[in-house]
Amino acid sequence: MSLETSSTPQTPPQTPPHTAQTLLDAGALQRSLERIAREILERHPDPETFSLIGIPSRGVELAARLGQIIADAAGKSPFCGAIDVSMHRDDIGVRGSVFAMRPTRLPARLSAGTIVLVDDVLQSGRTCRAALDALSSFGRPPRIEYAVLIDRGMRELPIAAEYVGKTVEATAAERVFVRLNPLDAEEGVWLERASSPRR
Repeated sequence: MSLETSSTPQTPPQTPPHTAQTLLDAGALQRSLERIAREILERHPDPETFSLIGIPSRGVELAARLGQIIADAAGKSPFCGAIDVSMHRDDIGVRGSVFAMRPTRLPARLSAGTIVLVDDVLQSGRTCRAALDALSSFGRPPRIEYAVLIDRGMRELPIAAEYVGKTVEATAAERVFVRLNPLDAEEGVWLERASSPRR
């Protein structure tokens, strides 16, 4: 049993700018996920004691992949789900529009185990804060941890990830692109430098 909400359709596949520098190809991305999965299992040897909850959109795909890696390694699958943060973001007024709502799927009892939030890129920390606020609407997990594929620094809130695939030094003018099949046309992580012209 799980808690679920409905949503709007996901965004269409996208490709990174042709000027972007490759940080992780598909193979390196997979190895980063395998390392994160090993680190999670080191802390939590029993997959039934924690849940992987992705932050849309690519965090959900990453959570599912981590869950499969953990299932292959441990012989048991953790609960894999998602938490919609669209109505908990603190930039709604600034952006002038609301992010499309995505499905929320959580364990029926949040108090039963650790929640590992999963996202693609950690920057300001505000998306993680929104996810924490959203989770509090459903219950109180005994422990919440944070796993990210990319930590690019530039924190605006006192938030850190327990599990990081790769740390990237990037300025405010530079952009990190994470692309994942089947959501996108190709797979990997790219950095668009500030001096690179847009396509």
